[in-house]
Amino acid sequence: MLTRLAPILRASRATKSSFALCRNYSSLVASHDSPNLVNLSEAPFLLNSANAALTHPELVGTPAAEGQAKQLNLYQSVNDALKTALETDESAVLFGEDVAFGGVFRCSMDLQERFGSDRVFNTPLTEQGLVGFGIGYAAYGSTAIAEVQFADYVFPAFDQIVNEAAKYRARSSSNFDAGGLTIRMPCGVVGHGAMYHSQSGEAFFSHSPGIKVVMPRSPFQAKGLLLASIRSRDPIIFMEPKILYRASAEYVPIEDYELPIGKADVMQEGSDVTIIGYGTQLYHIHAAAKMAEQKLGASVEIIDLRTISPWDRDTVFESVKKTGRCVVTHEAPRTGGIGAEVAAEVQEKCFLHLESPVQRVTGWDTHMSLAFEDLQVPNVTRIFHAIKKAIEY
Repeated sequence: MLTRLAPILRASRATKSSFALCRNYSSLVASHDSPNLVNLSEAPFLLNSANAALTHPELVGTPAAEGQAKQLNLYQSVNDALKTALETDESAVLFGEDVAFGGVFRCSMDLQERFGSDRVFNTPLTEQGLVGFGIGYAAYGSTAIAEVQFADYVFPAFDQIVNEAAKYRARSSSNFDAGGLTIRMPCGVVGHGAMYHSQSGEAFFSHSPGIKVVMPRSPFQAKGLLLASIRSRDPIIFMEPKILYRASAEYVPIEDYELPIGKADVMQEGSDVTIIGYGTQLYHIHAAAKMAEQKLGASVEIIDLRTISPWDRDTVFESVKKTGRCVVTHEAPRTGGIGAEVAAEVQEKCFLHLESPVQRVTGWDTHMSLAFEDLQVPNVTRIFHAIKKAIEY
């Protein structure tokens, strides 16, 4: 009997060991010199001083630039944005599963105590129901902020989103809409989420006209983009990379401010290759770009889409026409992903300027493995090799 159980016990020990490694990955404890262990708290683009936040180019001329800034991580920044939205809009309500006590990731912490149970409240465990409620509330001209605990669980509400929220304006000849609806959802890998807590479903919603999809990369971006999303007159899916909630912090203005929906951010200028990404991938992109500069002497331009749908074609095309090379990366699977759409558009609009084929670095077309989650999404090495392939073509 013990002989028969031996292979199972060995497999169990191996799985436990792999799981431990993944937990280290998710908390970013680098135990060796692998280039793929990126310390999210030390990314060069994080705003490491109050002055850096207040003098940000997108805040020039706004009241926020004249105020103060404080250091926040991403979940605190989201909380601050929600507080600001509820303070400045009496019609705004925040609701979802466990929102009243602060939510799974504490993004709504203390908000019910501040604004009352009529404006911040729990819903039953039904995504279809809570999104449907949000659509109805927004259709009356009010502001509905819905929270889905994990992006993986939004799919029961898919019909409500793509057939109701997205079509309200079009089917009524613009006489009414659900533009006051924002649906927040944590997304992406953390290193130990497995099949039901690691998905990135942005491509599903990007295929639906009438819905906008936004994903921030950092606390500063999260507050400005979330406030802009809540105040937009279009339904918006606001996807929050959950690994970033506590992984890093930067200075964020205390005052109210918005960042533009539909406008990409050129984070780093370069002349040899353009890399396009969003969310957590920007941290890996920057590390890969630094490696390419050191090993290949390459000058890399980095673009954060920020708004995934509709994405900023003008900024991307201008960059690719300048560099002649393009790499697109995202965590979601390859087939039918955002990278495929960007690559197709770049090929159509920039064909005569391209020095090499557009490269895609994406998640694999498979379910997320618990033990090997960090190997199923793009890392620094894979992005670096895509840069190298584009340059040496």
